[in-house]
Amino acid sequence: MAETCWLVINGVMVCLLEGISAIEAHPTSDSYRKIYRPWYSSDLDVETSIHKMSSTRTGAVLVSTSVPRSDQKSFLAFVKQGNQIGLSILCLSYESVIAAYTLNCLRDELRKETLQLASENLEKEPRIMELRNQCSIIRTTELAAAKEKLNELDQKKEEILKLCSPASLLRRLQESMKETEEESDNLHRQLLDREIDLSSFTHKYKKLRINYHQRALIQLAAKTT
Repeated sequence: MAETCWLVINGVMVCLLEGISAIEAHPTSDSYRKIYRPWYSSDLDVETSIHKMSSTRTGAVLVSTSVPRSDQKSFLAFVKQGNQIGLSILCLSYESVIAAYTLNCLRDELRKETLQLASENLEKEPRIMELRNQCSIIRTTELAAAKEKLNELDQKKEEILKLCSPASLLRRLQESMKETEEESDNLHRQLLDREIDLSSFTHKYKKLRINYHQRALIQLAAKTT
């Protein structure tokens, strides 16, 4: 399509340029005075008669006009300007045709690709339905058991976090200090009741008091921070 338009434009422009060249080469010759009558020539001595050109390339019907020699230069300039304007219009038309042809080709390609994708999706639909059914079965069997186990692990995690929380650790530390204090009192009472000798009392009591003061320092540091 684009090549055909370009050939038509070339043919028209060749005919126009040959006509201008002929007029410039023989401005006074009667054989080259077969030109279009200008719309502005009201005061020219015009004798018009319609007849066909002998050239087989154009085959157009022209108006034979006798143009005075004084007006030939201005008339040729006018014809050249008209030819340039016509060439510009033809070039713009050609570009418009090319742009429209390109857009049409792009539209056809996109339509073809869309139809191809739709056809492929329709072919894959049974496989998609099969996979969807398999997912439903897995969701109701294996996934349910895994979810139940996950809930149990979450509960254990919460219990461990509660035991390892700062408040829980301080509470346990306080309880161990209280137990150590009670053991120290019992050991002191045994010494008073002579149930234990002095050397054993000294060793055990020293160990209990060291543990008690270590835990007391840890508790104080934790509360401070």
